[in-house]
Amino acid sequence: MSLSLVQSRALLGLDAAAVTVEVHLANGLPSFTLVGLADVEVKEARERVRSAIQNSGLEFPHNKRITVNLAPADLPKDSGRFDLPIAIGILAASGQIDGSKLSGYEFAGELSLSGELRPVRGALAMSLALHAGKVVTRLVLPPDSAEEAALVPDAQVYRAKHLLDVVSHFLPQNPDAPAAEPSAGWSRITAVPITVSAHYADMADVKGQSGAKRALEIAAAGGHSLLLMGPPGSGKSMLAHRFAGLLPAMTVDEALQSAAIASISGRFLLERWAQRPTCSPHHTASAVALVGGGSPPRPGEISLAHHGVLFLDELPEFPRAALEALREPLESGTITISRAARRSEFPARFQMIGAMNPCPCGYLGSIQKACRCTPDQVARYQGKISGPLIDRIDLHVEVPALPSGDLLQAPPGESTSSIRERCTAARARAVERQGKSNHALQGKEIDDHLLLDDAAAKFLNVAAARLGWSARSTHRALKVARTIADLAGARLTQVTHVAEAMQYRRALQR
Repeated sequence: MSLSLVQSRALLGLDAAAVTVEVHLANGLPSFTLVGLADVEVKEARERVRSAIQNSGLEFPHNKRITVNLAPADLPKDSGRFDLPIAIGILAASGQIDGSKLSGYEFAGELSLSGELRPVRGALAMSLALHAGKVVTRLVLPPDSAEEAALVPDAQVYRAKHLLDVVSHFLPQNPDAPAAEPSAGWSRITAVPITVSAHYADMADVKGQSGAKRALEIAAAGGHSLLLMGPPGSGKSMLAHRFAGLLPAMTVDEALQSAAIASISGRFLLERWAQRPTCSPHHTASAVALVGGGSPPRPGEISLAHHGVLFLDELPEFPRAALEALREPLESGTITISRAARRSEFPARFQMIGAMNPCPCGYLGSIQKACRCTPDQVARYQGKISGPLIDRIDLHVEVPALPSGDLLQAPPGESTSSIRERCTAARARAVERQGKSNHALQGKEIDDHLLLDDAAAKFLNVAAARLGWSARSTHRALKVARTIADLAGARLTQVTHVAEAMQYRRALQR
């Protein structure tokens, strides 16, 4: 048979679109043509496949006109994941393996020139997309990629180390020949529960800063965003890098979603399974680096921080366009990347922590050094962060510098585990009451679940009018107050909870 069909998958965001690799061998001038909107790295598969087949001791049909079509033709294909299905298709079309046995299997893998299989990007995302779409198939993947894909429940994954391992499994049946022994490189990967415990830096390392720690606890309990402002060396970065440890443990679904996004970017590590990510891009990062982009679209830092923390240190130093691009994801929890030929949507439900100095020199209001900035310089520096973005940050906290004596003599702070227990209990109360964290409440849900008593409502109305708050600022203060009430175990949101929440809506000096 001179025509063979092999099934594979192309990654488009978090979706795994089906791709049929059609291989046709015909008489004529020898050539190797690859069509189907293939990227450069896919077209280079011709040389990898040719060398891999020859170096594996198999026969490459040099005297044939080889046409490989990656269908559908209008779907972009990238990466080296199609090396293995192209090689299998050529071997099936030339009769070296039984093409009828390929039904029910899907292949992905990059080939080395010797025929060994190399891992591909996005194996876990591909397996998760198949699971979500309830597609029942058997995946044949290289080492490491197979272990990733097998993390998805009920996935049927087979690992092959070499092209010959795959070929030996699909050889034609010969009734007179003895049964072939299974190849040592071919094996079924069984998903086993992973009990890797997440390791985070301990909050006990931070001495003093009780006010900032309280704000972090509230943010972790309610899923709120946070802005830390203080002079250099006051501990802002130290606090932010310990924040992920305060969040409740990840569920299996959350761990799979977070790992799938990391898999698309080639950053997935098995030892980080179920560990909430903390992404801290440099302040020179562009808007595309933060929100994602490219062709085909790739996830940015906000998607890599999904179910985790996005820490933006030196917040005013980020490009204005990059900061303004965070507005919509902070509200919606998703980012849609549209290009001329393709549109991809990535999840981006992260908790943002921003850190900044109060002025260009960093010592405005400090007791250690005198600030040498003029009021205009301070206003311009703080004005780099727009009002709409500040409005979307729930908690604004000052982190003062500690005197050296207090720093050296202060006892260790409260451990991360004890704070996490309180945060987990408070978030569990919110989920039991409303089915989501307090930060995610929208519209009528705020009125239904806030349970604001009369005295607290009157107090907030007067304060919001005097401070000139927007409707968004008022709603965010209410949601923070509800989180404070949950931490206290109170059914109603009272005046004390609202008053504390108002202290965290500090307006920057303009």
